[in-house]
Amino acid sequence: MAKTNIPAFKNEEYKDYSLPRERRAMENALRAAEKKFGEKYPLVIGGKRIITEGSIISRNPAHPDEVVGKFSHGTVEHAEQALQTAREAFVTWSRVPFEKRAALLFKAAKIARRRRYEINAWMVKEVGKNWGEADADTAEAIDFLEFYAREMMRLGGPQPAHQLKGEKDWLEYLPLGVGVIVPPWNFPFAILVGMSSAAIVTGNTIVLKPSSDSPMMGWLFTEIMEEAGLPNGVLNFVTAPGGEVGDYLVNSPVTRFVSFTGSKDVGLRVAQNAATHRPGQKWIKRVVAEMGGKDAIVVAKDADLDSAAEGIVTSAYGFQGQKCSACSRAIIEESVYPKLIEKIQERVNALEIGDPTENKRVGPVVNERAFKKIQEYIEIGRNEGRIVAGGGSVGNEGYYIAPTVVADIAPTARLAQEEIFGPVLALIPVKNFDEALDVANNTEYGLTGAVYTKSRKNIERAEREFFVGNLYINRKCTGAMVGAHPFGGFNMSGTDSKAGGHDYLLLFMQAKSIAEKITTAGKKKVATKKVAAKKKR
Repeated sequence: MAKTNIPAFKNEEYKDYSLPRERRAMENALRAAEKKFGEKYPLVIGGKRIITEGSIISRNPAHPDEVVGKFSHGTVEHAEQALQTAREAFVTWSRVPFEKRAALLFKAAKIARRRRYEINAWMVKEVGKNWGEADADTAEAIDFLEFYAREMMRLGGPQPAHQLKGEKDWLEYLPLGVGVIVPPWNFPFAILVGMSSAAIVTGNTIVLKPSSDSPMMGWLFTEIMEEAGLPNGVLNFVTAPGGEVGDYLVNSPVTRFVSFTGSKDVGLRVAQNAATHRPGQKWIKRVVAEMGGKDAIVVAKDADLDSAAEGIVTSAYGFQGQKCSACSRAIIEESVYPKLIEKIQERVNALEIGDPTENKRVGPVVNERAFKKIQEYIEIGRNEGRIVAGGGSVGNEGYYIAPTVVADIAPTARLAQEEIFGPVLALIPVKNFDEALDVANNTEYGLTGAVYTKSRKNIERAEREFFVGNLYINRKCTGAMVGAHPFGGFNMSGTDSKAGGHDYLLLFMQAKSIAEKITTAGKKKVATKKVAAKKKR
């Protein structure tokens, strides 16, 4: 595969569900998924299907009695088997030419496009995304496959180096080894595919342990990669509770790197465990971690308030606020604070809540644990501020919480500092733009942020002083696009991995510098090659 034959990267376009044809396709996919509810799914280790007696139950958060699937319950023994299998497969996969590894990702992207409605439907059922959020998730996964395949074509083979006289000098990127991939449930296909495909295309082998809230997404990706022709043992699919198997996978001396996306507490545990040298371990383990945020949108007094209100509400309540990039703090200059509250209230009260199968804008939160935790934070908000919208659960079935707005929150209040991961927005009034930036930076996180202002001076200050990994000006703080917005944050938001950017694949490789002294025989050989090449031309 020649590099010149690959078209330029282009982000996948979203489906338009206002079109009858697209709507029918999605409805058919949802019905097809429902017919498969309750089926049992195996572990996949070295290409072998392993059905266990115990099961991890995946449930529909809109109707918790509905069992989406029963996934085999992996054990420490299965984890060890998967690690050893991945280690054996690494010997051959790491030597597969990078062009072939990239070609496999291109093929996987085509398969994912063909199965797009199916993937979307399972996502709606398994984690409660509406149709648009699910489709954006799948589209992002396809983007990752396409983008990382192209990146491997760029980074594969000898890399240029300064040439010393009498030497041939170059650099090569080598795969690391066996990796443990621990993706989250909130972008259950996109992030899982991005983390896994980056590791695979760079020549590594992996043990994929998906979230117990979204194991179906890991199963679908495993199927897609098998269909694309991935050799057995390169991807090993193990569904298991993190508390039982996660530490074992991280601690194993076989594990060379861990790619994790999830909560701050679990991410810090992963980093701490990975930093401990184990008997038989020959390397310092590499950790790639994305750990959440407490993201803020700053609204200056000169901002377009309608645009700001729309951006805040979209960022705060897309997928019920269950995004690490979600706006959970709106920091507003006090001169426009009352007026902006009214505009936010109006938009929040208009949000339609209901079953994501019916494509309602706001669906359920992912599980009962999240449901209870978010309600606790709403009660904290009643004491720390005043609730101006929402404030409770909705209905008698499913984990529905009304989009909630809590005004007059102090910058140091719990609602302003702690990650809630749900549809709860804190409004914080400030005197001026100076104070707004101070408040924006006063948490331990630093993932995304946005500023609404017409002032070039304010914009330039935000670019310098708003300390986040992804900053947006006069637009929402969610919706990072592969290629355009490399994603990852500072401080307790993680290792600033910049997924979907030109630096990301380097996290899964190590550089080897090679220098060869050119002898007289070597010069003759080079000269002969040049003559032969000239004759061919």
